[in-house]
Amino acid sequence: MPFNDIGLASGLLCGFLFGYVLENAGFGSPCKLTAQFRMSDWSVFKVMFTAIVVAAVGLFVLRSIGLVAPGSMYVPPAFLGAVAIGGALIGAGFAVGGYCPGTSVVGLFSGRLDALLFSIGLVGGTWLFAGSFDAVEKWTTAGESTAGDTLPVALGVPEWVILVAMIAAAVMIFVIGGRIERHFNGPLDASAAMRD
Repeated sequence: MPFNDIGLASGLLCGFLFGYVLENAGFGSPCKLTAQFRMSDWSVFKVMFTAIVVAAVGLFVLRSIGLVAPGSMYVPPAFLGAVAIGGALIGAGFAVGGYCPGTSVVGLFSGRLDALLFSIGLVGGTWLFAGSFDAVEKWTTAGESTAGDTLPVALGVPEWVILVAMIAAAVMIFVIGGRIERHFNGPLDASAAMRD
């Protein structure tokens, strides 16, 4: 099998497994997802932030022991203004619709009609964006940073300082989020979320 076919097959397999895990965790339910915006369920935020911390620490360890060469990872330039605008728009859609692009696909394959409507809106919005790209192109490159800039480089601090700060933030999120969830009688039950 050619390398490109292996890459495509592994990507599809990972996508199916990711979707399966999302659905079984209740993340395919708009009720579970909108609860994070009401601050009553921190599950999604905990999972995503944990994934970021584990990946960051894992890459640091792999580079430190020589399994990954320091310059072998490409860091593209960030467009901070564009990310802020896009993040606000996606966040608003997420809060109103209860889905992000990935979870809408999970919900769609789980047979949710609201996920179908969200997916139609997602495709329609993508089509409108593509059609009006010439008019909005300058916004897509707003706030460009230098290629290769990482957070430690941008802030001028050692990488371990950022990792310690991220781990401390993760612990605080779990502690504070857990207290807020207890105030709201705990996070939404995943099995109940899947039935909604």
